[in-house]
Amino acid sequence: MAKIWVDADACPVVIKEILFRAAERTQTEMTLVANQPVRVPPSRFVKSLQVSSGFDVADNEIVKRCEAGDLVITSDIPLAAEVIDKGGDALNPRGERYSKANIRALLNMRDFMDTMRASGVHTGGPSALSQSDRKAFADQLDKWLAAARRKP
Repeated sequence: MAKIWVDADACPVVIKEILFRAAERTQTEMTLVANQPVRVPPSRFVKSLQVSSGFDVADNEIVKRCEAGDLVITSDIPLAAEVIDKGGDALNPRGERYSKANIRALLNMRDFMDTMRASGVHTGGPSALSQSDRKAFADQLDKWLAAARRKP
């Protein structure tokens, strides 16, 4: 059975709560990976893994442990690209599915925005997570869970 991996350091609490309920409801194993302790509900399906502090330590651990068919929850586009290269699926907390079809364009846009910020252009941050973002996330998660259940 496919597993869910969560890049938990930056994952919004409301998204974690959706994930906790879904893991329990569908009896899907889920691991939250972070550089600091993460509270998880008592469940045989939900666990946390604390890794040492450092740049990309949690990301590298997720890439090392995830397998083809697993789902990674992250807003980190380079992490999503590595997961997709391994045959996994990736979903961001706003409900956007990363795929082979869109990941290169997203990486290019990310690099472009990094260049703009480095040259002093104020690009602003992401907007607050909206109710429609939460719904989009829950809908995409349910689609993935249903498809994972159908796989042999």
